[in-house]
Amino acid sequence: MYTEEEVLDYIHEEDVKFVRLAFFDLTGTQKNISIMASQLEAAFEHGISFDASAIYGFETPEKSDLFLHPDPTTLAVLPWRPNTGKVVRMFCNIRYPDRKLYEKDCRALLQKAVKTAKDDYGVEFRFGTEIEFYLFKLDENGEPTKIPFDNAGYMDIAPEDKGENIRREICFTLEQMGIQPEASHHEEGPGQNEIDFHYADAVSAADNAATFKWIVRTRAAMNGLYADFSPKPLLDKAGSGFHINLSCTDVSKNKHALAGIIKHAPELTYYLNGCENSYERLGEHKAPKYICWGNENRSAFIRVPATKETPRMEIRSADSECNTYLAFTLLIHAALDGIVNKLEPPAPVETNLFLAAKDASKAGSLEALPDTFESAKKIADQSDFVKKVLGF
Repeated sequence: MYTEEEVLDYIHEEDVKFVRLAFFDLTGTQKNISIMASQLEAAFEHGISFDASAIYGFETPEKSDLFLHPDPTTLAVLPWRPNTGKVVRMFCNIRYPDRKLYEKDCRALLQKAVKTAKDDYGVEFRFGTEIEFYLFKLDENGEPTKIPFDNAGYMDIAPEDKGENIRREICFTLEQMGIQPEASHHEEGPGQNEIDFHYADAVSAADNAATFKWIVRTRAAMNGLYADFSPKPLLDKAGSGFHINLSCTDVSKNKHALAGIIKHAPELTYYLNGCENSYERLGEHKAPKYICWGNENRSAFIRVPATKETPRMEIRSADSECNTYLAFTLLIHAALDGIVNKLEPPAPVETNLFLAAKDASKAGSLEALPDTFESAKKIADQSDFVKKVLGF
């Protein structure tokens, strides 16, 4: 957690030559601009301008000047770059020329949600993520294929699990950047892997998830592979999820928070499952289809795990194509709705709903998640809750 002065001292003392200023478009895709280290003091003071009309979901050409203001608390050295002439990265806030925060800065929206929860309602949330991805081989031209790196299965070991060393490299790189991974293993699909993260505050957890995806893609490429985070890269195999673990620091409020998220699940889906491929995953191979919760039930939309640590809930529908900042923002506000209005969740579901995905009669009266990208988008577009939270 560095100050501007400490960052500038580090830049001068540690032979840093380039500074990458990172931000996100509305899909959650990371963008960046590199500046010379000598320009960082000016960046702190005035920001670095960019053409907002070239960024998806941002402004039109007649109103296109926005500025990146580095957040010094997010300084991280890129350990795969040379030690001589180091490269560092910082996430940025996006502002107008008059320094007013830009309304579509998804990271700023999450920061605002965190502040609202704490200052107005005395509630703090912690987030942990479990992120799945596939490793595919490249063809003779270096282009990605759909040929998995291995044919191992769930929690297999080497030599069947060929991703073991790559996951090790990823975890070491994360640690070097100040991020603490918690566990890693081979997943159910061929060439599929998972790495889990320890709990953090919402903004740090979102920053860590973004950094993780960048590291995985970088380390995969350095090993002659392609890292695929799409929800359903192989239609006949397990999809890849982005499981979100959430808890309140006041555990007595967890049930109300859960009820709020259940209430808003249809509106949240477009932001948790952000592409057409997402809907080929839901209801298949351990991805939920029905809006409900259950103790230890992995077929439910929300699972409450058996744990001796802080009680938490696991939202199982999300995938890595979502904009993590917007997803966390909406989850916080949905949880707050449940807490403020003391909502009570429905009874937990104990049945295997993966069977119901194939035979709807087994689901009883349970409501299903939106089953297409178009229907999810329509529900979100018509949602007063989403409009109030996001403002666009």
